[in-house]
Amino acid sequence: MSTLVLVRHASTAETGRSLSGRLPGIPLSERGREEARALADRLSGVAFTHIASSPMERCLETLEPILRTRTAGVAARPQVEIDERLTEVDYGSWSGRELKALAKEPLWSTVQRQPSAVHFPRGESLAAAAARGVAAARERSSALEDDEVWLAASHGDVIKAIVADALGTPLDLFQRISIDPASITVIRYGGERPTVVRVNDSGTPLATLLSARPKGSLLDRIRGRTGGVG
Repeated sequence: MSTLVLVRHASTAETGRSLSGRLPGIPLSERGREEARALADRLSGVAFTHIASSPMERCLETLEPILRTRTAGVAARPQVEIDERLTEVDYGSWSGRELKALAKEPLWSTVQRQPSAVHFPRGESLAAAAARGVAAARERSSALEDDEVWLAASHGDVIKAIVADALGTPLDLFQRISIDPASITVIRYGGERPTVVRVNDSGTPLATLLSARPKGSLLDRIRGRTGGVG
């Protein structure tokens, strides 16, 4: 049973503000770089036989501190393989727009309530994005030995789709899954079904999570704690 460790890229200056999509030139913010370093510390004792990533700059930058921890004492440093199937959803003409403006679009409600029916203007459908992400997770995992662990860096919606598939949950319910920046999600593949071991683990103490209060704006009520799409 091979094990997949999924990490969402760390924060950028646009996280929670606008929909970056596949726009180039969006690096991690200072906060994001700190998140990436903390993520590397949490994963430092894990030996990965393979590392795959979305080609987006923010994913590759998130992996840099993790790669620096790969030493002979823990594991050889594997090369990062770019897998286009792990890339961000193509949000088309929505890319670069502020989330508060997008929340007023009629399509936004469909994104939240029936994502399987969404095709972004001049972009791709969420169903297509989900299918490619799930294919990457399943195909790579099935090609590995039972005791191998591999790492994949991707994006919120793609990771949510992979988790939904592993849980046997319809895509139309995947917005109920939270995937925060620099979070860890673990899925074991093999046997009769996938097993979801951990979801959206950001290392935040439970007391801190439970004490958080939901914000009152319409956008926050729609988006919840996921940081929106992307």
